[in-house]
Amino acid sequence: MMTVFSRFKARPFILTTGALASAFFVNIAQAAHYPVQVQSCNRSVTFERAPQAAVANDVNLTEMMLALKLRDHMVGYTGVSGWKTLDPTLRKGVGKLPELSPKYPSKEVLLGADADFYFAGWNYGMRVGGGVTPATLAPLGIKVYELTESCIHIMHKPKVSMDDLYTDLLNLGNIFNVETRAKALVAGYQKELAAFQASLKPLPQAPKVFVYDSGEEQPFTAGRYGMPTALIEAAGGVNVADDVKKSWAQVGWESVIDRAPDIIVIVNYGDVTAQQKIDFLTHNPALQSIPAIKNKHFVVLQYVEATPGPRNIDAIKRLATAFRRDAS
Repeated sequence: MMTVFSRFKARPFILTTGALASAFFVNIAQAAHYPVQVQSCNRSVTFERAPQAAVANDVNLTEMMLALKLRDHMVGYTGVSGWKTLDPTLRKGVGKLPELSPKYPSKEVLLGADADFYFAGWNYGMRVGGGVTPATLAPLGIKVYELTESCIHIMHKPKVSMDDLYTDLLNLGNIFNVETRAKALVAGYQKELAAFQASLKPLPQAPKVFVYDSGEEQPFTAGRYGMPTALIEAAGGVNVADDVKKSWAQVGWESVIDRAPDIIVIVNYGDVTAQQKIDFLTHNPALQSIPAIKNKHFVVLQYVEATPGPRNIDAIKRLATAFRRDAS
């Protein structure tokens, strides 16, 4: 009996010792990794440890966090249901994480969640001169990492490319000490995209593409620094608004008519459906000379595909397929 009892009592001690040893080595690894510095737009941000109460704004930024398996580091997300709905993929990914605010959060919302990290962007949860910015959150102990694509709102940056997405994923990997995971994810995206592009049939000429987000009096579109430009180019096309030196902007219908796009990309979100947008374009007499409208050459991208995030590769594939279908 004593022998059996002693062996029984020893087991939890061994397990506890193992758990303590594991925690010890994890802490050693954490200590070796930090502090780390990452570049966030025009700021260098130092992290002494991995954030434990992160908040991401918008569907695409939230999906970046989920793609890196960082849900356990999050206390919630913001800026989704006020404009969009959670699709099944995102709903499954966020699990029981609460939506803290349907639109842009206030400082009070972030403080109420005890947030220590806010992953957002300019016009993706923050506005220049607004109440929630890196400068206003710093005194509250909330560090901010800004979406690279959005940096054009506050500084000069190179033209948008897939590197914007890759940079964000790698920086998040560094911030949360999951660098190996982030590097593997980015390498996988790069390999998948390169293999797909190598398999594509060459186009006789690059199709001219216009991105239609919204607007009837004046269309709201993606310019030189908006992610759709990178997606269109990776698929073999040219954005007719490439000379618009903004990420997203209103333009005149006259300029769209003059540039005669071959294909129109519809960004689908919000109360006005993609089909309603197509109906507006096809029934507007002033736009009927546009080749894309005349030939009904439309491609629909969901908002989460058209903005920087894990679904960009699939978006490129859909665009490339449509470009070659419509060229035949």
